[in-house]
Amino acid sequence: MAGTTGACVFCAIVAGETEADRVLEDDDFVAFLDQRPVFKGHVLLVPREHVVTLPDLPAPLRDPFLAHAQRLATAVVDALGAQGSFVAINNVVSQSVPHLHLHVVPRTKGDGLRGFFWPRHRYDDLAERAAYAARLRAALA
Repeated sequence: MAGTTGACVFCAIVAGETEADRVLEDDDFVAFLDQRPVFKGHVLLVPREHVVTLPDLPAPLRDPFLAHAQRLATAVVDALGAQGSFVAINNVVSQSVPHLHLHVVPRTKGDGLRGFFWPRHRYDDLAERAAYAARLRAALA
């Protein structure tokens, strides 16, 4: 079990040093209600180990992390009457706490969530779109 890493509030929650309304936990993960929810029932899923971003998550934890995200996305519908959910992870930019956390936000049509996403930007043409795809393929190779 991870102890507090520096001043990481999520490590303090994992260690039981900071109060949180836990909704799921096992040997590797803890999920708890966000203290500043987008909507009531907004849950954060964190690894117990202090990991800053998704690319830092150790391989053995990837599948269980996603499995818990699936369970939480189902739970906000079943338990809260939501029609669906918004599931997201920020890496560095807009990451308010530098400890990997996945948001599961209950959603309902007409819930008023607008402007949450950045504006859309179109590619200039198909060639530019193909160039972006090629750059990404090269980085993944």
